Amino acid sequence: MTRLTRRQFSGGLAATAVAMPSTAGAQTYPSRPVRFVLPFAAGGVADITSRLAAEKLGEKLGQRLVVENQPGPGGISAGRSVTTAAPDGHTLALLTNGTAISVALYKALPFDPVKDFATVSALGTFDLVFATNADSSIKTLGDFIKAAREKPGTLNVGTINVGGTQNLAAELFKSLAGLNFQIVPYRGTPDVIVALLRNDVQMLVEFYAPIKSTLLDNKIRAVATSGTQRSPFFADIPTVAQAGVAGYEVTSWNGLFAPVGTPVEIIDLLNKTVREIVATPEVKERYADLGIEAQASTPEQLKARLADDIAKWAAVIERAGIPKQ
Repeated sequence: MTRLTRRQFSGGLAATAVAMPSTAGAQTYPSRPVRFVLPFAAGGVADITSRLAAEKLGEKLGQRLVVENQPGPGGISAGRSVTTAAPDGHTLALLTNGTAISVALYKALPFDPVKDFATVSALGTFDLVFATNADSSIKTLGDFIKAAREKPGTLNVGTINVGGTQNLAAELFKSLAGLNFQIVPYRGTPDVIVALLRNDVQMLVEFYAPIKSTLLDNKIRAVATSGTQRSPFFADIPTVAQAGVAGYEVTSWNGLFAPVGTPVEIIDLLNKTVREIVATPEVKERYADLGIEAQASTPEQLKARLADDIAKWAAVIERAGIPKQ
């Protein structure tokens, strides 16, 4: 009877150990520094916001998050680096709406962003700004739309490289508004700003941070923002939809992802921690300085946003006739 009891007891321990491996792992996570892989170069908005998030996450989790910049076309290098890593929470990735664009822009990617990543949480959302020369007679987006209809094919809109969010946002505006104007791509934002100040282009489409100083110097004028509702940073400026282009919406985002198969307990811990840090006044203020609204999400919300953006930008790229790379 004693032997039987011992066997039952030993069997019970074994069953418990088998049933709860991931919980035990989550309790000791993270057990070493965590890699945080970015598909962008150092110094940009994504890098700055990610390093702040990494710093605060590290403080909460008790282990340092080491940011690795792996820039490259389509985020392919960074994506491959993360999807081939062990799914134990010690390798994380920053993905953005640019990842959704890459799915449609490239003939093939070595990973499927929806299937090969586990979503954790959004970190923030941010709108694009439509702006004109402060000295221009085009003082509203309605003015631009009217001028484009009166003189089709004569107006220019400046963006950075073909296939970028800014460029595709201009293509979507052109399509939904039914306008005929030229979209002129430039190598970088400084070139776009110069073109606008020289009147080579009549409007630009860009994120807030790269044009902030020019806006504050009153050299250019914001005429619309791209989100579903007015930007908290431009309360007096209408959205593109409010200015007359029904259905227009472009909301950029960045978020935290992990390799698929990462234990749900670790995902939940990371999601909880992200929610805590983006709610702090410091993170909110520092993100706001770059035109980003600190904002967490559930893993399911982030996955749905990624999937929706893949479909949306695939349609825009097809309508614009942009060749796959």
